[in-house]
Amino acid sequence: MKIVLASNNAHKLQELRAILTTLGMEVVAQRDMGITVEPNENGTTFEENSYIKAKTIMDCCGLPTIADDSGLMVDALDGAPGVYSARFGGEHCKSDRDRLEYLLELMQEVPDERRTARFVSVITLLTPDGKKIVARGECPGTILHEPKGENGFGYDPVFYVAEAGCTFAQLPAEQKNRISHRARALAAFAQQVRKEQEDADK
Repeated sequence: MKIVLASNNAHKLQELRAILTTLGMEVVAQRDMGITVEPNENGTTFEENSYIKAKTIMDCCGLPTIADDSGLMVDALDGAPGVYSARFGGEHCKSDRDRLEYLLELMQEVPDERRTARFVSVITLLTPDGKKIVARGECPGTILHEPKGENGFGYDPVFYVAEAGCTFAQLPAEQKNRISHRARALAAFAQQVRKEQEDADK
C-alpha cells in the first residue's frame, strides 16, 4: 500500500520508512506527489495538528496519508513550548539556536529538581475510506543549564535523557532513533496496524 507522508522532512521520511516498510507500506514524501500545499497547523494539541496535516494532504492526493506532529513539553513552563516548539519565541527567534537560548533564559531560575520535560510525537494515518489510526509516543528527560553535544537539532542539546546518560545531541542518530518520542509513537502505531492485519486475516 502506498502512503503519502505529510512532510518533506528527509529525517522523518527515513524513520517512517524503516518501520512501515516492514508492514508492507511504501512511504513517499508529499513533494514526490507534486503537492506543495502547506497545512494550516492551528490546532492546540499534537493530536489536532497531526490530524490537520494528514487530512490536508490526503484531500490533495486522494491516497492514505500519514503525518507526525511533535514537540517539547517543559513542566516548569506549564507544557510550553508544546505545539509551538518550532515557533517558540515568535519573530524574535529565527533559528533553532535562538529558540534554545530563549528556553534556557526562561528556565534560568528553575532548580534542577523542577527541570523535567518530555518530547512528544503523535502520528496519524488517514485513508480515503474513513480509517483513522492515531499513536502517541513520549520520551522523558530533563532540561540542562547549557547545551551539550553536536548531533540532532532543535532542543536536543539541552534535553538530557537519563536512560541514555546524555543529551539527545550526544547520541548517534541510530541510537536516538531507538528511544526517541517518534520511535515510540511509530512502535505503538505499528502495533495497532499489525493487530488490524491479524484481525483481518481471521
